[in-house]
Order: sequence, then C-alpha cells, then structure tokens
Amino acid sequence: MLTKLFSIAGNTFVETIRQPIYGVLLLVTFLLMILNIFLAGFTLEDDNKLLMDLGLSTMLLCGLFLAAFSATSVLTREIENKTVLTIISKPISRPVFILGKYLGLIGAQSVALYLSFLMFILCMHHRVLQYSTDPFDWPAIIFGGGSLVLGLLLAAAANYFHGKEFSSTAIALVVPLMTIGTGITAFFDREFDTVAWSRAFAGGQLALAGSLIALAVLVIAAVALAASTRLGQVMTLMTCVGVLVLGLLSDSVLEPHKDDMLFASVMYRIIPNINFFWIVDAITGDLQVPTSYFVYVTGYALCFIIAILAIGVAMFQRREVG
Repeated sequence: MLTKLFSIAGNTFVETIRQPIYGVLLLVTFLLMILNIFLAGFTLEDDNKLLMDLGLSTMLLCGLFLAAFSATSVLTREIENKTVLTIISKPISRPVFILGKYLGLIGAQSVALYLSFLMFILCMHHRVLQYSTDPFDWPAIIFGGGSLVLGLLLAAAANYFHGKEFSSTAIALVVPLMTIGTGITAFFDREFDTVAWSRAFAGGQLALAGSLIALAVLVIAAVALAASTRLGQVMTLMTCVGVLVLGLLSDSVLEPHKDDMLFASVMYRIIPNINFFWIVDAITGDLQVPTSYFVYVTGYALCFIIAILAIGVAMFQRREVG
C-alpha cells in the first residue's frame, strides 16, 4: 500500500510543479515581495513591521491560490476527464488515492512556500528605505536575487539546448541556488560588513513565523482537496477564501458570542482559527514565541487536516467517476 501511496504522491508532485499556474503564481509572489519594500515605506510608524505583515500575508495568499488551483488540477480535472478511472480501476482504494494526492500537493506547496520564505528573508534583510539617500542592500540583490536569476537562466538554457522541462528544471536549480544565496546574504549587512548570521532570521523568530504560515497553508490545502472532490475550480477557490476569512475573523466575530449563540459556538469550533498561525505582533513587540507554541499549533493543525481529509474521503467515496 505504501508503494502505491508514494507513487501517487510522486506523480502528483511532479504534475503540480509542471503546471504553468504554479510557476506564474510563484513569480508573482516574488514580485509582490519586492514591491512590499516600497509599499511599506508609506506608514507613519514602523515601516519594517508593515513589511513583515505584508510579506507573511503574501506567503499566505500564495499558498491559498496554489492550493485551490493545484487541487482542482490534480483531482477535479482528472474526474471530469475520466482519467481517474485508470487509477481507481486498479486495486487502489479511494482513501489511499486521496491521501496520495494530498501528500503530493503539500510537497509542491512546501517547495513554493520555502522559496517564498527565502524571498521574504531577503526582503526583510533589505528592509524599507527610510530616506531616498539610503543605499540599496547589494548583498541581498547580488547573492539572493542573482541566485534566482541564475537558476532561471540555467533552466532556460537546459530547456533550449537539451529539451528539459522548464518548470521542474527551474525548481530543481532555484531551490539550492537561492538557499546558498540567502545563506551568504545573512552574513553581511547592506555595507558588506560581516554580522551575526542569525540576525537575518531575528534569532529564529522569522523562521518560526514562516513555519506557522506553512501550517496554515497545509490546512487550506486539505480544504481545497476535500472541496475539489465535489466542486469545480471557482467554487473550490471560493471555499478556501471563505475558510480563510472566517478563520481570520474567528477571534473577533465568533469567539465573543460562542457562549451565547449556538451558531457562533459551532462555527468557532469547526472553522480553523487562522489567528493561531499569526505571530507577527508578538515578534514586533519584542516577545519571544516559545518552541512549545509551535508544537501546540502543529497538533492543532494536524487535527484539522485529519478531520478535513476524512470528510474529503467520505465525499469522494460516493462520487461517480465513471
């Protein structure tokens, strides 16, 4: 069973990263991250806090759209095109099929989020230019941005001269190159003076914040896959957006009324609370978020993922695919 599970997951992973929308959304995310540096300069308070807010929000939205579009591509379209019959007709149970699809989907999501996080770190290293005379952060531009451009150029060359598939080749090259480029950038400030490497990650707090955003995206990916067993692309996207919005409003709208209204009480418990995954206010308030918090939220996310996937499997069991 494990062989079949990992085979489906591997095929789903490759199929997802080869989709044009995957690369387009990733490039749009990179451009928005860079644009955030200039947009954050219009606040009258802490520009870099706004830059952190915008960066993590961009990661969350990137994961939302990737989850919705990828889930419908790897499941809904297979059902509509009847290609799912070639798999279901074999001795593969539907729960294994759904779980394999989810593992492949979150594998592709993890790669996209990792690259988005590296770009986020580079933008936080650059920081907002407070004055027009402030110099650009050339270490981030040369090592970080240069590694991204180099990876894309090498992938384009491999595609042109050797016929390699561009998207998967670009991902295979950009991941290690950007990792090295971001790691080198962390050793320097904008004047190329050496600094403590952990400074670029705020002592590990930025990595913790990025990891929590990734957990939120994994929950949304489960929602997208479960919804795509019955819904099309547009409705799956709307379902994911609805869950995200309700999750963000959970503390302010549902929590105050959970003891007085049955509807608010039920919704507060069945909608994932996205606020648990958002720790920007704590970081910018000079508070150290303990590792134990990450462990608790991970358990919270896993419970929701298991429950949502179980609902998805139940809906797919009676779905007519013939």
